[in-house]
Amino acid sequence: MSGEPLLEVIELSKQFDLGRAQILHAVDKVSFTVGRRETLGLVGESGCGKSTLARVLVGMYAPTSGSIRFDGKTLPPRPKRAERREFSRSVQMIFQDPYASLNPRMTIGDIVAEGPDIHGLWQKEERRDRIGAWLERVGLSVEHAYRFPHEFSGGQRQRIGLARALAMEPRFLVLDEPISALDVSIQAQVVTLLTDLQKEFGLSYLFIAHGLNMVRYISDRMAVMYLGQIVELGPKDAVFHSPLHPYSQALHEANPIPDPRRERSRTDNLLPGELPSPINPPPGCRFASRCPMALADCRTQTPALRAIKPGHLAACHRL
Repeated sequence: MSGEPLLEVIELSKQFDLGRAQILHAVDKVSFTVGRRETLGLVGESGCGKSTLARVLVGMYAPTSGSIRFDGKTLPPRPKRAERREFSRSVQMIFQDPYASLNPRMTIGDIVAEGPDIHGLWQKEERRDRIGAWLERVGLSVEHAYRFPHEFSGGQRQRIGLARALAMEPRFLVLDEPISALDVSIQAQVVTLLTDLQKEFGLSYLFIAHGLNMVRYISDRMAVMYLGQIVELGPKDAVFHSPLHPYSQALHEANPIPDPRRERSRTDNLLPGELPSPINPPPGCRFASRCPMALADCRTQTPALRAIKPGHLAACHRL
């Protein structure tokens, strides 16, 4: 990545007060950058904080601490209405569930036009043509504008979500597991569409997913998240083929092999130990209780995310 990044996340944290002195550390001092026209893939198991991070980035949750810089400007933790409106035009989100994210009482045309209507981006006489143009760009048709979400398949609903986001003409898209609820054949179509849209409009993506293979396909760099913290970050091929952090290595070993014979013959290498709770987590490395290489320091001192190789960072006392 060259030049100033489009998005810069600095020591970002999000905590939820559950009462009775219990604090849920959903996102804990996360830092990363996303360049212009770049895709950063974010992987990690369920409950690690990926979706919470996505919601903080788009303003659905206010951060507990840390900062977000977009295009050289720092977004205030409690932005004013005008600041939030300006930011939301540039940063849009695609949700995991393509049905729950669409208002079932609104027509597809009204869903696509909702953002531009609120921001006053379109003239009344051009509204219909604009809606049709965006629907056609994501592989739908003008006639679909008069239908309702329940009349569409999951893949079509996700395309509607894309049209809604793109109608705001954003520069950055947060894609929160946008293909996990879709059939495999439809997944490939949506990913191909995302790739084409990025090239056409010069978009930047944060692509969140479980599967390493799909993240590697679409991303330029890959970040691995574990219990609210990023434990590894680097070029996609380096993280995929030569992971440094023990947790990243475990993810790689668990990744399905596209060869039935090899997949059947390999032995499972399950991680030992119990998954720590994000509620008042213990000191030190979050992965220490499951790590086969843990040192004494791992249970008392939190490892810093640092460069192990050029452009390849990991948070591990062993490295």
